[in-house]
Amino acid sequence: MYTMENNFKMVAKTLFGFEELLAKELTQLGAQDVKIGIRNVSFTGDKGFMYKANLALRTAIKILKPIETFKVKDEKDLYDKIYKMSWDKYLKPSGTLAVDATINSTVFTHSLYIAQKTKDAVVDKFRDTTGERPNVDLKFPDLKINVHIDREICHISLDSSGDSLHKRGYKTATNIAPINEVLAAGLVMLSGWDGQSDFMDPMCGSGTILAEAAMIACNIPPNLMRKEFAFERWSDWDVELFEKIEGSLLSKTRDFHYKIMGYDKSPSAVTKAIDNVKNAHLDEFITIKHEDFFKTQKAGDNKLHMVFNPPYGERLDIDMEEFYKDIGDTLKQSYPGTDAWFITSNLDALKHVGLRPSRKIHLVNAKLEARLVKYVMYEGSKKAKFNDY
Repeated sequence: MYTMENNFKMVAKTLFGFEELLAKELTQLGAQDVKIGIRNVSFTGDKGFMYKANLALRTAIKILKPIETFKVKDEKDLYDKIYKMSWDKYLKPSGTLAVDATINSTVFTHSLYIAQKTKDAVVDKFRDTTGERPNVDLKFPDLKINVHIDREICHISLDSSGDSLHKRGYKTATNIAPINEVLAAGLVMLSGWDGQSDFMDPMCGSGTILAEAAMIACNIPPNLMRKEFAFERWSDWDVELFEKIEGSLLSKTRDFHYKIMGYDKSPSAVTKAIDNVKNAHLDEFITIKHEDFFKTQKAGDNKLHMVFNPPYGERLDIDMEEFYKDIGDTLKQSYPGTDAWFITSNLDALKHVGLRPSRKIHLVNAKLEARLVKYVMYEGSKKAKFNDY
């Protein structure tokens, strides 16, 4: 019904603080005209690259294909301009659609209302021109439309991903506050993990950081297990091209010769993490044990790379000062030769770790200000003292 240009502009959305990581991923995949924005990176590529980006990007939440940009004065103006667009290029009258909207504007203040207005304009256009109207399907629409209004500029895009790309497909079991897969992958990448040492998550919850670390180490595309991408319902869906791209990505996986270990003191978390790792077909690389990190010691003399997401005060009834002091004490006394990274939104509690971080990276986690901090634990007790206040 419609053909895409050879190369076209796309926008990959991401989390705050991951823009440079995503730009680097895109460049390495072969994207052109890569430009960093706030929580997004724009680039150009062809249809095959759009498939590849959805399959292979670890820090992208969505891949959008912009189709129209215009100025908008008010709701009527928005409706009229969307109505004028050639929607029959993208959707059949008997098809289904869904709209999501994000707004940063003083004129438009309600994103659900903007989504509704957009849907009305598209549906009315079909009804007026064909006598038939598409229906709304929020779960599996044939076309997902993204509306982004920034002050008076409106961008209309096709959402090629569908569900957020953090929904990798391997997680069936989660805990109270599971870490988002895109956030987990980004933390591991920011920590500089390259698969060339042992890796540990000592508070592993449902195993997300472990799974993402294993996929990074083995260069496994993160979204192989997804049930569906939105572009599979587009009229120019090319299954042969998709399978070729998938095969090419799979041919680039690599061997991993170290250990990935997870601990958690909750037996139910350990069970869930083991299930999720099995679902991801990563159990040959990852070992998960029921352990209290504060009672453990580093095994062997090999260098250890540690990334974790300690519980925040909001979700567990614990003494945060004591808890963070225990983190610092355990690292100092029991984990020599370790680069330890963790993320926290409890910025006051960081003061109680009792170690000086060698790096602090500003991030946002679930709308909370957060820091990813790094502590270097040297071999031998003398060197460890240099990390002390």
